Amino acid sequence: MENPHAERQNVLLQRIIKNTDKFTEMMGELNHCLEEIVRANDQVKIAADLVTKYRKNVQYNLEATLASAASDEGASDERHRTGDERHRTGDERH
Repeated sequence: MENPHAERQNVLLQRIIKNTDKFTEMMGELNHCLEEIVRANDQVKIAADLVTKYRKNVQYNLEATLASAASDEGASDERHRTGDERHRTGDERH
């Protein structure tokens, strides 16, 4: 007569082996899907890097333009003040 506990253990071990095989197969599929996602994300990362660099360049150029406009405006104000002073003193020479 066979040991009932051994028979039960054998059934449980068979289930464990079957489930482990399924798990291994599913992990392989998951790894494959993750590899596809990583490849797709490479393209997204490149695009994001380009947009970030573009934004930084735009910000730099905007600041440079604003600084240039401010200095031009300051020079224009100086010319107007100088002209006003000449007008008040009656000096019309340029």
